[in-house]
Amino acid sequence: MSEYRYKLPDVGEGVVEAEIVEWKVKVGDRVVEDQPVVDVMTDKATVEVPCAVNGVVTRIVGEPGDVIAVGTEILFIDTSGDGAAAKAEAPKEDKKPEPKAEAKPAPEPQAPKAEKPAPAPAPAAAKPAPARPSSARPLASPAVRQRALEADIDLAAVPGSGPAGRVIHRDLDDFIAAGGRLSARAGGGAGRAPRTGMESRKIIGLRRKIAENMQKAKRDIPHIAYVEEVDVTALEDLRKHLNANKREDQPKLTFIPFLVAALARALPATPQANAHFDGEAGVLTTYEGVHCGIATATPNGLMVPVIRHAEALDLWGVAAELSRLAAAARDGKATKEELSGSTITITSLGAIGGLVTTPVINAPETAIIGVNKMVELPRFDAAGRVVPRLMMNLSSSFDHRIVDGYDAALLIQRVKAYLENPATLFME
Repeated sequence: MSEYRYKLPDVGEGVVEAEIVEWKVKVGDRVVEDQPVVDVMTDKATVEVPCAVNGVVTRIVGEPGDVIAVGTEILFIDTSGDGAAAKAEAPKEDKKPEPKAEAKPAPEPQAPKAEKPAPAPAPAAAKPAPARPSSARPLASPAVRQRALEADIDLAAVPGSGPAGRVIHRDLDDFIAAGGRLSARAGGGAGRAPRTGMESRKIIGLRRKIAENMQKAKRDIPHIAYVEEVDVTALEDLRKHLNANKREDQPKLTFIPFLVAALARALPATPQANAHFDGEAGVLTTYEGVHCGIATATPNGLMVPVIRHAEALDLWGVAAELSRLAAAARDGKATKEELSGSTITITSLGAIGGLVTTPVINAPETAIIGVNKMVELPRFDAAGRVVPRLMMNLSSSFDHRIVDGYDAALLIQRVKAYLENPATLFME
């Protein structure tokens, strides 16, 4: 046998380890060169690792969730062509059953006896247990009574299948599975069967990376929150007008492009909020360009695709890039470059955004802007009359080591001024 030992390759610049997300092959599979064999994740990018040779898989090292160092042997492949080693090491359940039943005539007379159902249980099943009197206290063991008490079940309502109508654990199982009624409480009627299921699973892949990043951000960054109410009535009228008169090749405008445009104009006065801070080295790097991360919910978890140089794009350009990046993230096709390098992040829960949120900073950034839902509320106009206005809160968090509360407030007030007077977004 000629064995090839495949080592985990370098899957990105500066990467020294990667997490196994999913194996695409198993022991005994025949593989060919360039065939994807395993998905691994580093940072927030999932990478398909291709096979280097042709052959049969004989051994796999590492399970999903394991973090493997670059250069570690993860796959052993028999390249001789016969796959003998794979057959020897393959799990028994993967082996095809060998047709040897016909070569054993001796057991044949006994086969019918083995396939017949055992006769003993028949008379027992046909003989029902005596029912307990309706007025009698139900019979049950202390363990069954405790379980019924915890599940809020009236044992008198449970048919018992044990001797003398005794209620056993199986009777409780059947009663709950059939949607049995709970015991009546004072002032209440019948309830529903309790849900007692539970599930434990290992957190791996993108969800593990998100958990680690969030934990580190909250542990290392002293957050300061700032919430401000914004009147977006005029902006919403403008947005609807622009969408009604857009060209067919232009994307639909949401609120986010307007917020990106407002940030791009407001941030130069507060550069420390468009920055990266390395707390260990004590180095703050500010950026002239606005590389705006947009927190995006995907089937695999939260991702942050980046609109690069937002300051150089118009509303339609931001909307087009936002649509492209969001689709790539949701489809799992976003590249590592598209998911890194943001200097400030916007997070929005859309229509379910609530009144106030406390977003977690996307380290090493120093600020994150949270968008809450729009609500029509009564407000006083300049003449003192109560009028309906479309209001929305901006809930933002800042790294208090770098951004003082005064500067955070000034930034959001500048953004508010642009959003409440949207014509100024188009003025030089």
